[in-house]
Amino acid sequence: MEGLPKDKKIILFDGVCNLCDSSVQFIIKHDSQDVFRFVALQSDLGQQIINHIGIKNNTIDSILLYEPGIAYYYKGEAILRIISSLKSWHKYFKYIKFTGIFSSFIYDYIAKNRYKWYGKKESCMIPTPELKAKFL
Repeated sequence: MEGLPKDKKIILFDGVCNLCDSSVQFIIKHDSQDVFRFVALQSDLGQQIINHIGIKNNTIDSILLYEPGIAYYYKGEAILRIISSLKSWHKYFKYIKFTGIFSSFIYDYIAKNRYKWYGKKESCMIPTPELKAKFL
């Protein structure tokens, strides 16, 4: 897909979810090597990326990690890959691997309840001028 940075991993996130917004802020804070770029799933570019990858919209509900020209990951696999790319003590969570149905169950349970537990915004976050370069 044209126009995407080839040397960055792209995180697509639910732009109206407070939990997702907090997670993006956490990743930005710990992304000391500038590995990630962010785009809301609800944005035009987010939808273009999802269509380019060939994913049905109803299968993605809160996070997707896209490595242009390489692969994409979602749910628990995306979270583990994101955490393992951080240069902080959080990267050690990558060694706690839950696989298969159990991992999907935990992820789906949190994703299903995220609006109830953490709330929802009226619209996607607008990044500050300092953070604007992190968003596509």
